[in-house]
Amino acid sequence: MRNDISRRAVVTSAAVIGAAAAVGSFVPGTAAAATGVRTKKAPVSPNGWPIEKEANHVSTVWTRRVAGTGLEVELRIGDVEAVLIHVIRRFHYEVEQLHTVDLAGWRQAGTLRKGLPESNLASGTAVRIRPGAAAKGGLFPQQEIVLRDILADCEGVVRWGGDDSEVDESLFYIDAGPDDERVAALGERFRDWDTTPGLGAGTAVDVRSSSRWSRAERLAGVQRRA
Repeated sequence: MRNDISRRAVVTSAAVIGAAAAVGSFVPGTAAAATGVRTKKAPVSPNGWPIEKEANHVSTVWTRRVAGTGLEVELRIGDVEAVLIHVIRRFHYEVEQLHTVDLAGWRQAGTLRKGLPESNLASGTAVRIRPGAAAKGGLFPQQEIVLRDILADCEGVVRWGGDDSEVDESLFYIDAGPDDERVAALGERFRDWDTTPGLGAGTAVDVRSSSRWSRAERLAGVQRRA
């Protein structure tokens, strides 16, 4: 009897351990939690988006065509892509015509200064427009008026490096995290504009109209203080 109980106990224990191991293999983090081992979180850029080690291969960052400009840029696909391409296109049409050397997207994290806004490039959520014109004062007054109108289109989702404490007028980046519903809503809006005549980048607008100017000035005041 004593031997039978011992054998049954061993078999039962083995079955329980085996079942726990099986569950741990199918439920991420279960086995680690059971042993007290913490899994390492994926690194993110300052705006909260996951950093990508490479582009165009097992990545959320791919080379995207900027319609109507003849340009391409490496960006995070989806809503971020729609938002930043809107910024690029309006800049190209209304501020200054861009050439291949005037546009840069994703870069490896190791080539960027960690923790600074420029490191958002590593997650594909930022672009440089005219990379050589980062210093303050690189835009004429009329150009900045248009730029402020472009930013107002983005309703605070995009921040301009010209408003940062360490000025970089070439830098434009997503200033909202991946769970911020404004990013998805804005991406959807710009995609709709691109398929609707009379809307979207390339459409003539009066950036000096009272409604547009006041909208741009309000946002500029907020972003300059942030």
